Amino acid sequence: MYKIKLVPDNTAIPFLKYRMIAFILSAVLILGSLGAFITIGFNKGIDFEGGILIEIGTETSPELSDMRASLGGLGLGQVALQTFGTDTDILIRVQRQEGDASAQQEAVDVIKQQLASDYGEEISYRRVEFVGPTVSQELVIAATEAVVIAVLAMLVYIWLRFEWHYSVGAVIALVHDVILTIGMFSITGIEFNLASVAAILTIVGYSINDTVVVYDRIRENFRRYKKLSVAELVNLSINETLTRTVMTSVTTLLALLALYIFGGEVIRGFATAMIFGVVVGTYSSIFVAAPILIHIGLTHQKEEEDGFAGAERTDEDAEEKG
Repeated sequence: MYKIKLVPDNTAIPFLKYRMIAFILSAVLILGSLGAFITIGFNKGIDFEGGILIEIGTETSPELSDMRASLGGLGLGQVALQTFGTDTDILIRVQRQEGDASAQQEAVDVIKQQLASDYGEEISYRRVEFVGPTVSQELVIAATEAVVIAVLAMLVYIWLRFEWHYSVGAVIALVHDVILTIGMFSITGIEFNLASVAAILTIVGYSINDTVVVYDRIRENFRRYKKLSVAELVNLSINETLTRTVMTSVTTLLALLALYIFGGEVIRGFATAMIFGVVVGTYSSIFVAAPILIHIGLTHQKEEEDGFAGAERTDEDAEEKG
């Protein structure tokens, strides 16, 4: 049977030769992302801005695109619809209106009139709520805490599993990925909501998983090839794990592309963020997390001090493997 190989056997790409170019590129992208966040900011969704929540039931499954277009033309600002439970259960979210509670109630009345005009008595109202700015601010704080705690937890995990050099390198790569993803949201104007926070946390998990695979191979090769320089050893490790890295990224991207194309408007922002995050996470594992070890002082001696040294191999063994 013919097997597809995305990466040829015995690949020997000189990744570390281009590490300074990659560092400069990453620095430019990070500065651009921070600049976009400061000057443009997020297109915050109802989760963070506050708004109106209306839960309705219908006798038949309506076309959400038609309902979205109808309600979107009322001049109430951002309107989001999604089904839950069954196709006849619909959650309508409308951005917070200028003014006090009476302004929110007027918007609810306008929506009800439009739905009555479009669907008549098919509509039943199960819940109408107003999410105020206080609740939204609490969500912003909780979302920020979730991302920060996730990154710090990864730092501790890598420190315990490897040692501090790897921990610092992994966190630098994670912060790199998170900042670039934030910049993507700012530049593209994709709605930033709780699903976006979930996407960032998922990207953090994906990126650290890819980084740990590369780091594990680096540690193994420190045991095997004591006469290779650290730069040669890191480059060898990246190439040895390249097949796994590329295959994992490609299969993940195929699933995400299916979500983006067929998942509908509700999940498209999440899928877009994940696609961007997988690409950036793969890049950072190869060009940031691994090469940075050389610049923060990882040596054969450091590995030996932590008990990871192994039997020496000859130069011929190293050349044959490399």
